[in-house]
Order: sequence, then structure tokens, then C-alpha cells
Amino acid sequence: MIRQRLKQVIDACFEQGVSAGTWSADLGGHYTVEVPKRDGQGDFSTNMALILAGSEKTNPRQIATQLVALLEEETEIIDHLEIAGPGFVNIFLRPVVWQQTLFPILKQRSDFGLSTIGNGKKVMVEFVSANPTGPLSIGHGRQAILGDAISRLLTATGHDVFREYYFNDAGRQMRVLGESTRARYLELLGLPSQFPEDGYQGDYILDIAREMIAEHGDSLKDDADVAPFTTKAKDLIFKDISGTLERMGIVFDNYFNEHTLYEDGHVDSVVAELRAKGLVYEKEGATWFKTSDFGQEQDRVIIKSTGEPTYRLPDIAYHREKFRRNFDWLINVLGSDHIATVPDVLAGVRALGYDDSKVTVVLHQFVTLTRDGKQVKMSTRKATFVTVDELLDEVGVDVARFFFMMRKADSQLEFDLDLATKESQENPVYYVQYAHARICSILRQAEEKGVKKLPVQDVNISLLAEPEELKLLKIMAAFPAMIEDAALGLAPHRAIFFLMDLAGQFHGYYNKHKVITDDMGISQSRLCLIEALQVVFQNGLRIVGLTAPEEM
Repeated sequence: MIRQRLKQVIDACFEQGVSAGTWSADLGGHYTVEVPKRDGQGDFSTNMALILAGSEKTNPRQIATQLVALLEEETEIIDHLEIAGPGFVNIFLRPVVWQQTLFPILKQRSDFGLSTIGNGKKVMVEFVSANPTGPLSIGHGRQAILGDAISRLLTATGHDVFREYYFNDAGRQMRVLGESTRARYLELLGLPSQFPEDGYQGDYILDIAREMIAEHGDSLKDDADVAPFTTKAKDLIFKDISGTLERMGIVFDNYFNEHTLYEDGHVDSVVAELRAKGLVYEKEGATWFKTSDFGQEQDRVIIKSTGEPTYRLPDIAYHREKFRRNFDWLINVLGSDHIATVPDVLAGVRALGYDDSKVTVVLHQFVTLTRDGKQVKMSTRKATFVTVDELLDEVGVDVARFFFMMRKADSQLEFDLDLATKESQENPVYYVQYAHARICSILRQAEEKGVKKLPVQDVNISLLAEPEELKLLKIMAAFPAMIEDAALGLAPHRAIFFLMDLAGQFHGYYNKHKVITDDMGISQSRLCLIEALQVVFQNGLRIVGLTAPEEM
């Protein structure tokens, strides 16, 4: 990557300064080489002079002048330099550095942007993990797409990724689900029934009850056991959830069933282990975990006075099983409603002797649907909330995926249905995908006009000297580093921002410059540029799970 190449040049200049006695070696590696935030401040900028000035007890601009003198010898890649502000050195690279970006792009093609930085590190990404008590809501939809995109980015950067869905098929919510289904079953039979006060609403419960009648008739009317109702409801709801995930192109390597934590004794052994460490005590009939020993303001109940575990306990047991499977990095993608429980689970991990620094939790904020600038609740037959399937029916999979990734996970997402359904460049999804379709059209036109596309090594790439061309090349050159940053930062929105920026630059270029001209040399160089753009758009879209249409 170009930034790494430049960093090596700057490091060499630093060592020259050390050898000449210009500055000491103490702060080697403490300075940075960054892309300036504003145009006109160079292709890159380094703060070396500012970092060194403190220890050298001298004016940073004086050190910057000495650094510039050393960098000016590097004429192979550096065009010119500027000292800015208190001592930043802005570095402008020669156009040929950017023009040569075409070679790795057109050589590596579908591999461009992929890396081995993960070095095979074993990573588990747990996401969705929705209770099988109803269809997936749009909040679950955002989590599903975030988790999937994070997994894809980590895979693209050489991590060994394992995707897991924690299947919450135990506990109180499953009993309430069974009771809700039984009440609807009796209601449909015209028999007296009492719907649970906190039961699950929505016509999907009625649908399940109808299936129970189709299978069993009224033979269960006097059965007080809700287990058959719970099992049927769980199976049908999970079938619905699986269909929604499949529709979004999301697959899992494993579904971990919560009930196995109880059946296999993991929950009991966690309590026993904590008790043996003196971290559990009884109070008011309940069992408490001393989370205050791990920085929490107060201790937490892990077993209620009724004997029923709180959700913290199986979550701690589940995380212990994750660690026992020898993953190097555990990533949990959760809704922001888990913010209060995360510290308790991590305290449990530490208490059991595991390294909680290996656990990274990505908390995402809620999704609000708007139409005509107002919050809307789409009518639904399936539930009392908006389902992912309803959203996909209205806007399609690509649009839903794109919009769910458009904001940082910890930012609330306003999903504008009016914008999402527009087939115009106002719609950011259309804007990006149309850029790829437009590129495909240009390449088809060139073929139709008999303009031969030459291998890049046979093309005069120095003809790509327009400011807009160099800008496109600079953005494409940053693609591999962006993918690495997005992966390691668990930040799919960075890939979306990149694609939107690249699309904007390309559309502006297209509106100003013809690709196929009367000058064959310029036409062939621009076709190489266009082909490279096609590769980057395809790779960028594919890596985060979006399609690259050839026609729109």
C-alpha cells in the first residue's frame, strides 16, 4: 500500500537524522503518516516534527525543515513538500505513484482488497440470537446485517471466522410463548381461555394455534401441559426466522441451544465454581453474584427466590463454553438494550478465570422507519412490530442491507422509506450500484465501437493526468487499507462511505470527461481506469454482501 511505502521512506529519513545526530532515536515509531482531512494539504501528512520537538526542546518547524531536506532526496515518489501550521509536513506524491495503482488492481482483480492481516486468527461472531418467540423485527434485521458484514470483512482480511446464533430456547419466555399459543388454541375452539397478561401478541400466534388444531383437533383442550404448544410454536417461528435470514443471504456455522446449558450441567457448574471462589451468597431467598468485586456498583441476582435463573447466569455459562472452544476473539453483536447486562457477563468471565479482553461487544442502536418525514408503523399481520420480511417486501434485500450499514452501529438509524424506494441518484444504494452499471455500459460501448481494450502494461497510463482521474486513483489505492480498517474496527459503515465517495467521484468524472474519444491512446488509458473502477466496485460491494448489477 502507498501509505506503507511512504512510511518506510519517512522511517529511513528518521534513521538518517539519528545517524547524523540531528535528533535522538527515542521517539522512533511514535509519529504518524495520515491522509489529511482537507484537500490541498497534500496526499499525506506527518507529525514527526511535532513529536520530536518536545524531546529535542526545539522549534518543531526547525525539525520540519530538516525533515523536508531529507525527504526532498526521495524524488522517485515525492513531487513536493510543504511545512504547515506548527510543523506538519504535507507530502505531495508524483502522479506516477497513483497511476501505478492500476497494476495491482488489474492483476489481482477479485483478490484486490483482500489481505492476510488476520493471520488465521480464530474469531467467533455471535449475532441475531433472537428469541424464537416471534418473527425478526427490523431491529434484529439491523443486527443481522451488521453481524454478517462484520463476518465478511473479517473473512476478507484473513481471519478464521465462525458464525454463531445463540438460540434462546429455555427460560420464562418459552413458557409464556407456550401459554400464549395454548390460549389462542382454546379460543379458536370456542372454549374458555385466559391469555397471559404478558403474552405474545400478533396474528402469528393464531396461525400456530390453527396448525395445532389441524394436527391435533381438540385432543389437547384438557391438557394443562404447555410443552406441546411451546415446541410447535418454537419450531414454526424458527422456521420463519431461518427463511428471513436465508432471504438476506445470511448463514450460520452453528446454532447453540440455550437449553443444553441446563441439560449438560453448565449452569449449575458455573454457580458451583463461583461459590467455591467465594463470589456467590444467599440473600432474601435469592442467589447473588458479587459483581461489586469486579467494579460494578452493586451485586446482581443470578438465581431468583423462585429458583429460576436470571438471564445473566446462562449468558455467563454460554461465554464460558465459547472460551472452552479456544477462539482467539469473541465478538458479540447485540442491541443497545443489552448495555446494562454486558458488564455483568464480562464480570462473570473474569471471575471464572478467563480473559475478558478477548470479548468485544458491538452494541447497535434502534431503527426508526419514516415516511413523508414522519415515523411510521407498517401494518402487519405477523406481529405487533415491523418485521424484516415486510421491510424486504417493500425495499428489497440490497437496499435494506445498504441502509442498515449506512450508519455507525452506535448511532440511531432513521430508515427513510421514501428515499429507499426511489430509483434515482438521490437513493445512495442506487447511486453506488448505478456507478457500476454505468461502467459496464461504457465497457460494452467500447467493444461495440471496436475500441480494443489493451492490457494495462501496454497502455500509456501517464495520460491519466486529469485531476479527476488522479482523485479516482487515490481513492482506489486506499481500498485495501479501508477494508482492513473496517474489519479490525468492526465498522461496515466505513465500506459504505468509501463506496459512496467513489461513486460520487466517478459520476462527476463521467459527466466531465469522455472515456471513448478520438484519441486512441487516451481512450485505452481511460478504459484501463474504468476497468479498475469496475473491479473495486465489485469487490467493495461483494465483501459487504451487496450485488453489483450490470444494468439498471
